[in-house]
Amino acid sequence: MPQHGASRVTRTVVLLEGVSDIAAVQSVARARELDLADVRLVDLGGITNVQRELRELQRATADFDILGLCDAPEVRFVERALHAVGRPARDESDLAAYGFFVCRVDLEDELIRALGTDRVIEVIARLGLATKLATLRQQPAWQDRPLADQLHRFCGVASGRKELLAGALAEALDPERVPAPLAALIDRIARR
Repeated sequence: MPQHGASRVTRTVVLLEGVSDIAAVQSVARARELDLADVRLVDLGGITNVQRELRELQRATADFDILGLCDAPEVRFVERALHAVGRPARDESDLAAYGFFVCRVDLEDELIRALGTDRVIEVIARLGLATKLATLRQQPAWQDRPLADQLHRFCGVASGRKELLAGALAEALDPERVPAPLAALIDRIARR
């Protein structure tokens, strides 16, 4: 990526499930004043594409760190992909050694738990989406669900909202409240 007229060489590649994960990583990096000029954030378009991307990176001649973030229900895709490229992760506990960090459910769930439901609602209101949230909460299928579940559903129910909210929620985090998998990823990027 160009910066100040000079071309920077990619030193780190971060494999992320989608654009919402990229938005969250960028927000936390900005808050930490972490320069991502030599980091390539890759939108996998879904975790099932991780093996293909790892194989392509393995064929590249450049020497760079490969990191990633994944959801606990999808760990098996990352484990299989690592095996396929000669990095035999035994189970989820090995993934951090290979640079992959696991969200308990998914990144949105991590962000909602880290902020708390009241702060998430404040962020949604600040974005002008409070009426839309109220509409979802009144739907019969969602009325009796816990607020955290309603907020999680709200994050992904409209096109572009997941990315918008992931970035805004990550931006609203206090530095000491960044979810562990996201914090570990950012720390690893910072150490490169």
